[in-house]
Order: sequence, then C-alpha cells, then structure tokens
Amino acid sequence: MDLGLKNKVALVAAASQGLGRASAFSLAQEGARLVICSRSEESINKTAVEIRAKTGATVVPVVADVRKPEDIKTFVQTAIREFGTVHVLVNNAGGPPTGHILDISDDEWEKGVQLTLMSVVRLIREVLPAMEKQRWGRIVSIVSIAAKQPINELLISSTLRPGILGLTKVLANQYARENITVNTICPGLILTKRQEELSASRAADSKMTLEEYLVANAKTIPAGRLGRPEEIGDVVTFLASEQASYINGVNLLVDGGAAKGIS
Repeated sequence: MDLGLKNKVALVAAASQGLGRASAFSLAQEGARLVICSRSEESINKTAVEIRAKTGATVVPVVADVRKPEDIKTFVQTAIREFGTVHVLVNNAGGPPTGHILDISDDEWEKGVQLTLMSVVRLIREVLPAMEKQRWGRIVSIVSIAAKQPINELLISSTLRPGILGLTKVLANQYARENITVNTICPGLILTKRQEELSASRAADSKMTLEEYLVANAKTIPAGRLGRPEEIGDVVTFLASEQASYINGVNLLVDGGAAKGIS
C-alpha cells in the first residue's frame, strides 16, 4: 500500500529515542522528509545519521526543548525554511514526574504542564497556518494509556493527558473541512527506556527483579506481552497517511487490550 507520504514534510518531537524515534524511522521508510528534535545535540545528530543510513531519507536534526516556546518556534521555522511547509506533526515528549499528591510541588506541576500539555498546544499553533494554506495536514499526538485509564503513580500525567484528548476532539471538529486531521495515540505498556525506568522503580518497591516485574506485567495484558516502539511508530505513520483521511478526532488505544474500560 502506498501511504502517500513520499516527500511529505514531517516534524517529530523528542525523536532521539523511544516512541519518537520509532515514529521518525517509520515515516522515513515511507519517503517522508523529516525534521526531528531533542534536547541532546549528540543524540539527535546520531539519530539523524542512523535514519539516513537505513532509509535514505532527508533528515534535519534540531536541538530543541519542547518545554520552551522559543525552541518550538525554532523547530517549526527550521522545517519551513528548509522545505517550505509542514505536512505532518508528531507531538511527543517525555513523561512528567511521578509521585503522590502530597509530595509533588507546584514547580513540578508547572513543569508537567509545560512539558505534557503546552508543548502540544504550541506545536499545533505553529504548524496550523502552513497546513491551512496548503489545505492538507496530519497532526498526531502520542500520549499514554493514562489519558483513558488513570494510573495512580502517574498523577500529573493522568491529570493532564485527558486534556489533550479534549483538545484533539475540538481541533478535529474545527479543521476537518481544511483536510487537516487531528488524532491521538494512547500507548499501553511499550518497552521504552522510560518504561524500563518506571518498571525498575516499581519492581524495587515490590521486591522483584526487573525481569520478574516485566513478566508479571505481561500477564495482565491480553496480548501476553509488552508492545514494541515500532508498533506505535507504524500507527503514527498510518494516521499521517493519505489513506487515513477519514480518521479524525480519534483517541486510539494501542495497548494489546490492556485497558479495562470500553474505549
């Protein structure tokens, strides 16, 4: 199937590792031209080299912290300067701090707001004019299963991510006639570096090894295993494609069946 992404310009935030990296690779394999960012110059440059080598795609790395409005502007303007427009935006960022409500400070809450919520708002705000002008755009936000099924330890995430689902629905309503789709992916347990860090902490609390904890977790998932980052990246790419033009305003669980509610 030709996904219609050849030479489309795709921005992928926090792309040096995990789900952002997997999304960038998947889009590159379909022929998209990429602008990718990370806070680490070394990491994002290394990722760009690897994507070019494995896919032949054009990749422009940018050092940017999505918590900072000026960095977001630089990220988007780099794409417009290099390629003239933006067709696809993949919102992605690391998770906010964990903890109990009595232990999380106002400063940590504010950092969570900037990282988790405002990065999405600002990136969308920056790319919409170009998408409206060309009457074609795909906005895909990667959030978490916590947006639909709150997780006790992830209080900040469980509070803020449902707001992104609401934002998705409103923008999908407002921009559908411009041929701009807005969708969100809610990954379940995916074996990323952050998941390993969270699992290691929980394993220690449960007096288990990391491997024992991961095996026990896998048993709670109907699929019987944790997901792979590539499985999220490929969903991102499909939602960014021409074939997904009638999928709009969807908050999609990709979790092996882990969520217990009716989505």
